[in-house]
Amino acid sequence: MNIAILNGPNLNLLGKREPGIYGSQNFESFFQSLQAKYPAISFSYFQSNVEGELINELQKIGFSADGIILNPGGYTHTSVALGDTIAAITSPVIEVHISNVHAREDFRKLSHISAKAKGTIAGLGLKGYELALQYFLP
Repeated sequence: MNIAILNGPNLNLLGKREPGIYGSQNFESFFQSLQAKYPAISFSYFQSNVEGELINELQKIGFSADGIILNPGGYTHTSVALGDTIAAITSPVIEVHISNVHAREDFRKLSHISAKAKGTIAGLGLKGYELALQYFLP
């Protein structure tokens, strides 16, 4: 089984960025622990601060990955193009947010991703990625 994890803008700063909201663990160490916990799964990881690069990666893996876990970051609320890309690919996508976007600023309550994704997990910290993974497991 191959699972792709894609993170959007500013998620490369996890562990440094607003630890009260996003926690103190960087994503690389979390990703290593996820790989160790699920050795039978082939994981790939991609992060970009650039919308077009995320779209290119989704198009590249979106017809072959068994599942995609996507945290689009701030593009959640602004990128119609990311939503359109998810609608165009065949691999199922779970949208993940570390913070509870519905308990934050009003503009964060709009997602151009949710309607195209199989589901959304928000507010459970990095644990949300593992819960998204559970959806794809047999």
